[in-house]
Amino acid sequence: MAQKFGNGRWVREGFLDNRVEGTVVGRIVFAAVGPVDFYLRGNFKDDIVGEVIQFRNSRFEDDETAGQVIGDMENPQIGTVYVVSLDPHPNLVPHPYVEWFSLRKDHYRFELSPDDAWVVPAAELGTIDQESRRIREALAVQLPKQPTRDDESDWA
Repeated sequence: MAQKFGNGRWVREGFLDNRVEGTVVGRIVFAAVGPVDFYLRGNFKDDIVGEVIQFRNSRFEDDETAGQVIGDMENPQIGTVYVVSLDPHPNLVPHPYVEWFSLRKDHYRFELSPDDAWVVPAAELGTIDQESRRIREALAVQLPKQPTRDDESDWA
């Protein structure tokens, strides 16, 4: 399933934190759904890897269609990062782009206007630090263990 959130208009605001290597945690507020916590395996793209980003959508719309389209979205969202970047493609104007896969293999993505997202300065991380820690502690156990070489079979 691919879902683009009505070209991003159903994404109100949120933050994503990639300060722990290999994981992205955060919270995004969606139309009709409300706040959704995130715990994703992976990292941001090189332009913001290891940072915290925050966003507020200037084109947000809370309409009835949102509930029909994304009302059954998993909450929390646990899965894998595909792309999180403020400059996702060299041939496009830099803009916030977030794409991930849930454990159910649902595919989600949204794009925002260039000025709708920013890297959070260290001096402003206080509340986000607390929320990131809470989300990480609450949801880490729900992310399935990633297979290692030792887990793989010797069968060829």
